[in-house]
Amino acid sequence: MTVSVTGAELFYSSRGRGQVCLVLTSIGTKPYERMTPSELSDRFQLVYVDLRGSGRSTGAPTDLTFDVVAHDLEAVRADVGADRVAVLGHSILGALAIEYGRRCPTTVSHVIAVGTPPSGDMTDLEARAASFFEEDASAERKQVLRENLARLPAGASPGQSMLARAPQRFYDPHFDAAPIFAQAEVKWPFLAHLMGTLTADWDATAGADALQVPTLIAHGRFDYTVPYVLWSDLVPRLPRTTLRVFEKSGHQPFFEEPDAFATAVTDWMASTP
Repeated sequence: MTVSVTGAELFYSSRGRGQVCLVLTSIGTKPYERMTPSELSDRFQLVYVDLRGSGRSTGAPTDLTFDVVAHDLEAVRADVGADRVAVLGHSILGALAIEYGRRCPTTVSHVIAVGTPPSGDMTDLEARAASFFEEDASAERKQVLRENLARLPAGASPGQSMLARAPQRFYDPHFDAAPIFAQAEVKWPFLAHLMGTLTADWDATAGADALQVPTLIAHGRFDYTVPYVLWSDLVPRLPRTTLRVFEKSGHQPFFEEPDAFATAVTDWMASTP
């Protein structure tokens, strides 16, 4: 399905029934359709949205600002006929979900940010993640990572490097993530804009008083790319914000602990109307 907005055609897919939850995607909808559990679509209508300039959506990614993201998502919300929606953003896309909620508190009921860093400073994030991995990870996990990286060919692609870093991204350090990322539609100009210009100066605590939509910060205990500890001192400073740590997950708890994730989200939404 597509919806027309100024300068772009936005692609989205949908499954499930119940309250609408927009799931933001930047690598095409297929990987997230595969990773989000059926337990969640049994309770919600999941609407997977390729952001402008990514996946099967058209438009220039350099046009994206937080205001444009909110405008685009409002167009999708209207197209599916929902008065209010929840929104889920994974990794850095959680920043976009939070900013959508900030801008549209009357039409966004809940924000779910999964594995999201509290700021867009990637240099600082990498340093703090590396320090946490060194202090916290088991000897086995560190050894598997060294072996994976040693097997990478010269000039390995970003995708190959990501798969080799499974010990930093998954509860099971030996996990083969290649099948779940099959059919990814990667557009590097979009990712460069997303990780650079759009979120470079983003900080979850900036203007915190304006964050009035209930927000769930969901993290895996074994996420060594975006450690949960980065949020520990920040959540008390953010209104209506809850931190939930999943004890047998890495960067994608909705995939690694589907039952627990679906139950946590459902219970949290019921308790924060």
